Amino acid sequence: MILLLNRKKVLLHFLKACSLLLLIALIATACSKEENEEEITVLQEVSNTNTDTSSAPVDTTKTPNSRNSFIDARDGNGYTFVSIGSQVWMAENLKYLPAVVPSDSSSFKVPLYYVYGYQGNDTAAAKATDNYRNYGVLYNFSAAAQGGALDPEIPNQIKGVCPEGWHLPTDAEWTQLTDYLGGRPFAGGKLKATDTTFWKSPNTAATNETGFTALPAGFRASNNKFEDIRKNAFFWSATENGANLAWFRNMSHLYGDVYRIDFFKESALCVRCIRD
Repeated sequence: MILLLNRKKVLLHFLKACSLLLLIALIATACSKEENEEEITVLQEVSNTNTDTSSAPVDTTKTPNSRNSFIDARDGNGYTFVSIGSQVWMAENLKYLPAVVPSDSSSFKVPLYYVYGYQGNDTAAAKATDNYRNYGVLYNFSAAAQGGALDPEIPNQIKGVCPEGWHLPTDAEWTQLTDYLGGRPFAGGKLKATDTTFWKSPNTAATNETGFTALPAGFRASNNKFEDIRKNAFFWSATENGANLAWFRNMSHLYGDVYRIDFFKESALCVRCIRD
């Protein structure tokens, strides 16, 4: 009888020991699983941050060293650009200057190029001026539209004086821009550079939140004079309004609006190109 009781005690201790060992094994397995899952999560996070993008599409209009600029192959001038909604715009006034004339030269049909304040025909001298460096070139409509050659793949698109891969924006494309920014009464401030060095004070409502950096290059008026530098920015559209007029956009240092106006083609205004 005593022997039987001793055997039961031994068996009971043995079962307790086995249960304890089994519990330890289960805990160890669970911990190992959690550690492995944590390691996998960390590896996935590291893998995501080191993804190879060498096969990503390359935008050939951009320079290798910058994701928001390109070089005009015609003259080596570099330009920054910005995305605004579904459009991509130059963030600088065009500076392409194949020739230059003084302000008293005028034509509705012959392409003419001007630099504000320069009264000569020497392109090198014109390019050496501060107004050229800061504000770019003024183009009569014939120079801006370059004869109005239509792009066969995009209706109503005119390349004009713009570099390869870019074109002169139509009136509709300008409207698309201002509509995206809340309408013409509000778009000007979002497009204008914020300074009061290039812009005359007060440069009302200017925030430049789009990065468009509109600058007031003034214009060559139909009275054969340069006018309104630092006060007004004027940009051609590619859209004509009859034989002698074309639509353009205007921003003023006094207002936050963008004005849509038609004007004589013999006048000379700035150009901002939009990407094809």
